[in-house]
Amino acid sequence: MEQINVLVVDDEQDVLQTLESMLTELNFNPIIANNGDKAMEIIENNKIDVVLSDIYMPETDGFELLNNVRAFDKEIVFLMITGKPTIETAVQSIREGAYDYITKPFDMEDLRIKINRCIEKKKLSHNLKWSRGVIWALIISIPIWLLLGIIFASILSD
Repeated sequence: MEQINVLVVDDEQDVLQTLESMLTELNFNPIIANNGDKAMEIIENNKIDVVLSDIYMPETDGFELLNNVRAFDKEIVFLMITGKPTIETAVQSIREGAYDYITKPFDMEDLRIKINRCIEKKKLSHNLKWSRGVIWALIISIPIWLLLGIIFASILSD
């Protein structure tokens, strides 16, 4: 089974260590970054499946990082994390493209479920794109085959 790479972005070292430990225990491959610039460098040079990012960080906050990640690769699923949950930040997170919202302190089972849902969403999205490609190929090729059939039939009837 392919290893799931989860990038954790937070400016607090203890949060990074806690999530790294939890994700390892849940059989994910955690990669850590202590700021948004480092996170983007990692994303640009590695295959990242899921990003867990704190909202409130100096310099590049979670919303800016979310927009940067979306601009770079729309396939990466993004989860926001915060120790100061409000309805406004939860709504803003989802509105700006985060898949879900996780609050501190972390519940290991909740974290596992949300990351697994992210992976399922990513797989479904990939399968949907593939299916659309097949449908378009059929839509384009059917008239060509009909035309070839007509030409072949007219050749045989002569």
